[in-house]
Amino acid sequence: MMGSQISMFILLPNRLRGLARLESSLSPEVLDSMEKRLKHTLLDIVIPRFKFESSPDLKKVLSSLGITDLFSDAADLSGISGSKELYVSDAFHRAFIEVNEKGTEAAAATEIPRPVPIKKSKSQSTKVKPIVDFRTIKVQGGKGGDGCISLRRLPKNPLGGPDGGDGGNGGHITFRATSNKTSLEHIPSVIKADDGVKGSNRDCHGRNAEHLVIEVPVGTMFKSMNGQILADLDADGSVFIAARGGAGGKGNHYFTTDVNQAPEVAEYGAEGEELNYTVEIRTIAHVGLIGLPNAGKSTFLRAISRARPKVAPYPFTTLQPHVGVIKYDDQNQVTVADIPGLIAGAHRNRGLGIAFLRHIERCLCLLYVLDTSLPQPWDQLEVLRYEIEQYDENLLERPSGVLANKMDLVQSKDNFDELKRRIDKLGLPLFPLSAQNNLGIPPILSHVRKLYDMSHTREISDE
Repeated sequence: MMGSQISMFILLPNRLRGLARLESSLSPEVLDSMEKRLKHTLLDIVIPRFKFESSPDLKKVLSSLGITDLFSDAADLSGISGSKELYVSDAFHRAFIEVNEKGTEAAAATEIPRPVPIKKSKSQSTKVKPIVDFRTIKVQGGKGGDGCISLRRLPKNPLGGPDGGDGGNGGHITFRATSNKTSLEHIPSVIKADDGVKGSNRDCHGRNAEHLVIEVPVGTMFKSMNGQILADLDADGSVFIAARGGAGGKGNHYFTTDVNQAPEVAEYGAEGEELNYTVEIRTIAHVGLIGLPNAGKSTFLRAISRARPKVAPYPFTTLQPHVGVIKYDDQNQVTVADIPGLIAGAHRNRGLGIAFLRHIERCLCLLYVLDTSLPQPWDQLEVLRYEIEQYDENLLERPSGVLANKMDLVQSKDNFDELKRRIDKLGLPLFPLSAQNNLGIPPILSHVRKLYDMSHTREISDE
């Protein structure tokens, strides 16, 4: 415990006896005799502040000891939970000791995250809910209410003076970041706030319009039409006032002077700001599924989550990203995006082109999905990586892996050995998969968690 007293005995051999003889002569009786001959002396020791940390990969250590079934779908943990679908995806250990002015503190923890079974049954709905990660919008603040021209007329004072009230202010348009939103699909292309109410007689001011608040996902960026970043809502609750409402006009009472006691003039309410923005989500998912059309990305996403992207035996069934969520028992959630299919020449805007590559840019990690049943499936990976490199070579540095899909077909098994040889040269992990038959999924979910942890660590180091 920090600040508690400690004691330590340090035994040093002399030059004649040596360390070996000292060790061989040690016994409880000898130690007790030595302790009785000790003299108590108080010392003030000054040491610098320091902190030692260690985070070994327990999965690697345990696997080297022959414990491998625990980390695969061959694991049988039914004695723990009664379910045979559980397995250990990874194991982490962290320990540290820190010494500072307050004292010494040490702690250690071991964590074993694993994918938890989806508690809710798979949705059978065919309704598609794609992710919209880019919008061009026009926003207009509310117009201020006009001031009122009115002269007070009383029975005994027909010229009682001006009593026209001011107009109310127009509403602002404000965007607020929230973790409850994942898409921009609810944002219209034209947004207008309410106008302020005009003033009335008897010095009654018009009501101010309520400000319009629109929720957007955390990580939403607002740019001017020339590409300048104006706001980056990177935290839950952060706000951006996109357009301010106009001020209400002054009523004629405001213009009273010594010379003119009954002015018949008032102000019009000011127009609200009218601006154009491009709105983008910086990150749509932790992991992006990348592949040529009909590689099986949507089928894989349906297998690991409750997302229901359209699946059909023809190209470009996915035209917008779809996002599914993998839940882990340590309360972490990893989002996986099904990115629209790529074709050669995408960096020159062929097919879905730049729009496709922009979606990839918003994923922290990448999983290449290959149709292994086609001749020379390694060519698919070359096309994917080449197009990404031409768009932004830095994207190739992101944590990634390769999924060899459709391994239930005979042609895939014939191609797999050569595919593995070529993938190993790139230093990328390769996972055999049959998304349609739910085969080979647990090791992939384990790797997805690794990618998530790697990207999370990178984000912390960047900060």
